[in-house]
Amino acid sequence: MTDTILANATLVLPGEVLRGSITLSDGRITGIASGAGVPAGAVDCGGDLVMPGLIELHTDNLERHIEPRPKVSWPHQAAIIAHDAELAGVGITTVFDALRVGSVVSKSKGNYGEYARVLADEILDLRAQGALRISHFLHLRAEICSETLVEEMAKFGPADRIGIVSLMDHTPGQRQFRDVTQLKNYVIGKHGYSEAEFEGHIAGQKELQVRFGALHERVAVAEARRYGAVLASHDDTTTDHVARSAEHGAHFAEFPTTVEAASACHDHNIRVMMGAPNLIRGGSHSGNVAAEALAKADLLDIVSSDYVPAALLQAALMLGDLWGDLPRGVATVTAAPAAATGLADRGHLDIGARADVIRVARLAGSAVVRGTWVQGRRVA
Repeated sequence: MTDTILANATLVLPGEVLRGSITLSDGRITGIASGAGVPAGAVDCGGDLVMPGLIELHTDNLERHIEPRPKVSWPHQAAIIAHDAELAGVGITTVFDALRVGSVVSKSKGNYGEYARVLADEILDLRAQGALRISHFLHLRAEICSETLVEEMAKFGPADRIGIVSLMDHTPGQRQFRDVTQLKNYVIGKHGYSEAEFEGHIAGQKELQVRFGALHERVAVAEARRYGAVLASHDDTTTDHVARSAEHGAHFAEFPTTVEAASACHDHNIRVMMGAPNLIRGGSHSGNVAAEALAKADLLDIVSSDYVPAALLQAALMLGDLWGDLPRGVATVTAAPAAATGLADRGHLDIGARADVIRVARLAGSAVVRGTWVQGRRVA
């Protein structure tokens, strides 16, 4: 592989911004120099930002490609390839594809089936074939309020590139849906339930929690250890929730719903992750705490694109402006998620680091990715 030199760039380095050039060789960063000069054969970036490739820990984007319309199933291989290309195009170079484990199969309405093992095999097979542009790991979302979690998690093992297991508990009346009115609007809008059907849904979910909650929580924590995966909590709302997450050994908290919970996470050395759409839209669609409020309180560490891949870069730049510190804003989508998942080789522009790099031009109120390199190879 020939060297790639990105010159006359605004380099976003750990803790500083430098006008200079960066050299990519044999999949690694092999040179960083200051100055606006453009050596022969180099790419003249014209002052564009050059920063580490973005690292996405929790995205539902693949689901949108697999089911582009309600009840419309798209061929999985084509969907995975399209998802991968979209992420590369918006500067994401490492992704933890979120797959739900735990299904409800006994209900006549509102049931949902198993899919994670089959889809994981398809992702891993495409990766083995060299068909994917960026680096893919798996994120198993362990749905505590389900019927089949134990059986589904048993089908995975240490060879499956599972980087994250998150504990998901969507029992009505707590965590994300402690406001049942918000849940009602969501469920009726999505599934077209009648009032009676919604009440039945609530009762059924609570009954699942009583029957399986404690067992599923224990199994999910144990399985994360067996896989060698990092554990994450989800929708912590109270200090008690956070204390339990700490007991389990959670490395980071996905979308805590209150300032109280986010502050408790920091007390327990648990990193706080919030959604980029929350930040960009100015609030949570579920009525929970705003990401901007946590950022202003110095309680925000990691950002996830959640359901809008292009939001990840925009959110990082917004945070850089909010804090008056561009490297800090960029770190929420690069160095911080890398550290939370043990990926020491990426997420920062340093000599010897993996050459996952993006070139970004800032626009009024937005930004455009002008190039994405993964291990020194241009992929978008």
